[in-house]
Amino acid sequence: MNEITPLQSVHALDLEALRSPNISFFSAWEGEELLGCGALKELDSKTGEVKSMRTAKAHRRKGVASKILEHIIKEAEQRAYDCLNLETGASPEFAPARALYTRYGFEYRNPFAEYIDDPNSVFMTKNL
Repeated sequence: MNEITPLQSVHALDLEALRSPNISFFSAWEGEELLGCGALKELDSKTGEVKSMRTAKAHRRKGVASKILEHIIKEAEQRAYDCLNLETGASPEFAPARALYTRYGFEYRNPFAEYIDDPNSVFMTKNL
């Protein structure tokens, strides 16, 4: 991501941020091999944010991201969130991610929470 996104537009969480109490981190494994990961950040009692979605290069296009996103959506529904938001990249390299989110019912929206308009970012939301 850092190779294709300007530093000021990278909103990925580092390890310390992933340890925050308002973050739930999920990972998918096959034996000892990490396939992918994703996180759910609680913005408030009714709103979540999808964060840190990644799939290992060797496992892309195998449904790993779909399974992780399905798990995050299910968790958000169990928490009785009204909606899920996310930020992802606007460049062509992020087209597969945007297509995934669209398939799961996410729609484009304006910036939310602490985000600001950024030509390198796309913001999406899904009502639950």
